[in-house]
Amino acid sequence: MSNLPDENEFLAQNAALVYNLSLRLVGNPADAEDLAQDALLRALKALPGFRGESSLSTWVYRITVNTWKNRVRSEKRRGFWRTVSLNLFTGEEADEEPAFKAPDPPLDAGLEAGERETMIQEALAELDEDDRAVIVLRDIEDKPYREIAAVLRVPEGTVKSRLSRAREALRRKLKNRLTVP
Repeated sequence: MSNLPDENEFLAQNAALVYNLSLRLVGNPADAEDLAQDALLRALKALPGFRGESSLSTWVYRITVNTWKNRVRSEKRRGFWRTVSLNLFTGEEADEEPAFKAPDPPLDAGLEAGERETMIQEALAELDEDDRAVIVLRDIEDKPYREIAAVLRVPEGTVKSRLSRAREALRRKLKNRLTVP
């Protein structure tokens, strides 16, 4: 493809996208920075071979997800990827004050909400990498099925069935941990 961006333009267009996806996959800022850097370097090295069979952002998503999956597989025994930051669900940095702050809830309400978030995070971290990837891409990143299929290199129907299976697996993991109304 002849009109590929140069390195600086590529990084400017994709660094935030890769970091945000990395943060949602690994769950904490330090590991997300490391994963994003690795994925961006891999993408930059492979950029001359980009054939344009998908959009550039879909191609970058695929590289990021594959880089994450490779890390998960290599670190699985040590439990390295078992933690998911609370910030995954709030979108805020740990020491950053929210833009709009509600009145302080009762003391026990915060504890209950924190426990619930911790249980959700633990259950999400227990999913296998394919299930976690499809949930992150669809339910957190809000990507359309077509794009998820391109990222994961599977048919769109497979994405839908994996998502259904992953959501059910997450529900089962949460069933004994949460009281869902």
